[in-house]
Amino acid sequence: MVAAETATQWLTDYHNLLARHDLDATTLMDSALTPANREQPALFSLAQLLANPDLLQQQVLNDYQDADHPRLRKARLSVLHQSLALQIIGPLVIRLFRDGSSAALDPRRVFLCPTTSTPADPSRWQYAASEQEILEPEAFIRILSEQMQDWYGVFRHHFGVSPGAYWSSGGLALGSPYSVVWNRVNPAELCKQAGSWLAQFKCEANRYIDWIPAEFSQQWCAIPQRKGCCLKYLLPGGGYCGTCGIYRKERIS
Repeated sequence: MVAAETATQWLTDYHNLLARHDLDATTLMDSALTPANREQPALFSLAQLLANPDLLQQQVLNDYQDADHPRLRKARLSVLHQSLALQIIGPLVIRLFRDGSSAALDPRRVFLCPTTSTPADPSRWQYAASEQEILEPEAFIRILSEQMQDWYGVFRHHFGVSPGAYWSSGGLALGSPYSVVWNRVNPAELCKQAGSWLAQFKCEANRYIDWIPAEFSQQWCAIPQRKGCCLKYLLPGGGYCGTCGIYRKERIS
């Protein structure tokens, strides 16, 4: 179990790092958060999906013509899981770093909703605003670790999402506050803090993400290096996300 003072220390260290670079953490994290906007009635909740995984299988078949192909269907499901991590878990972690506490992730209030704004992705995850349980850092880390571990079986065994894809997508989400300032602070310090933060979660996310210094356009920055691929590059217009070590090796070879 993470001690309360230790969990709070990660947040303090983060704010101090940004302050040393004349950055206001609250302002930066405010700009990184997008207000919830339910465009249309929900298709189903995350809780319903976890109880009946066929809901997501069928939705993918309805949304994407190429999902009849097993490999592309697996890629679609893997990318949908990555979207769940980045669109739902990531903002909750950012709020934790901004406010010192954050809402609990309630699967009953996470919904897959149809969207008309992004034709390439007909469905998008949304967290319905409501009176939510607010967690202090220690409880947030413990409960989210347990949830990610519990959901792994569904995404692995029902959808075929690989361990590397599942845990590296989760790791990207858990490190969202550090991604906000990836090129704004000392990269060595940021990488050290991000790695220590991920290590607090009692799940496999830390094994599948390495924060490393890298140089782009003669500027040093810090990037999260995945040890698993979400397979997005297989999809039309998917491209290369820039964080996947496995795909980079395939591309270079």
